[in-house]
Amino acid sequence: MLHGGGPGASGLSNYARNIDALASRFRVLVPDLPGYGGSSKGVNSEDPFGDLAAAMLALLDALGIDRAHVVGNSLGGACALRMALEQPGCVDRLVLMGPGGIGISQAAPTEGLKRLLGYYAGEGPTLEKLRTFICEDLVFDGSRIPEAVLRERFEASIDPEVLASPPLRAPKDLEAFRRLDFLLDPRLPALAHRTLVLWGTADRVNPATGAMALQARMPACDAYLFSRTGHWVQWERADEFNAVVTAFLSVTA
Repeated sequence: MLHGGGPGASGLSNYARNIDALASRFRVLVPDLPGYGGSSKGVNSEDPFGDLAAAMLALLDALGIDRAHVVGNSLGGACALRMALEQPGCVDRLVLMGPGGIGISQAAPTEGLKRLLGYYAGEGPTLEKLRTFICEDLVFDGSRIPEAVLRERFEASIDPEVLASPPLRAPKDLEAFRRLDFLLDPRLPALAHRTLVLWGTADRVNPATGAMALQARMPACDAYLFSRTGHWVQWERADEFNAVVTAFLSVTA
């Protein structure tokens, strides 16, 4: 289970409402992606999706895991999709929640994405910038976010090692955006992995139109949309998410 790229994110904070439910049926691995949590800092800003995918494929290899289902939210979804494109034999089924990199070069960035990529810019990170991003962009109803979650993520986001090398930065030009756009990857239509795309219809970071775009290009892709839900579907709609994902990963046909 691969977490998103918001400031202060980590595997456990991203999936706190999902791990126990899924672990009752599956062996669950919840790593911190490079640049986040307890993992080493520093991510290749020219190819962040590829850098993270290589690290996660190396993790599977180190653990002796030949093939695994991969679940990913936002940046983690982009990482999961890149893993399948680079090493299709290592990935079984894909579950992607509001994945990054879907049509990113073909429309103006959303306000949520601009806030995300600008968190370390200007005056630098502040608790108010983080509060605005999480409560206004990450979820549909910001009043549901506990203050403790905001403060925990803020403290993680200002770790000196993170400040020295922020893990998620704005691409420097249109060509850099194009390199990150999965819809321009010629390998995507040949990716036959069974894929479930989950998206909140009120996602203000990555628009839910991405679900239909992936369905149109991937031969075995189903979409499940959550109304009155933002970018963090696994947190906002945890019970429904857990049930849908468990069912999808359990079907043998």
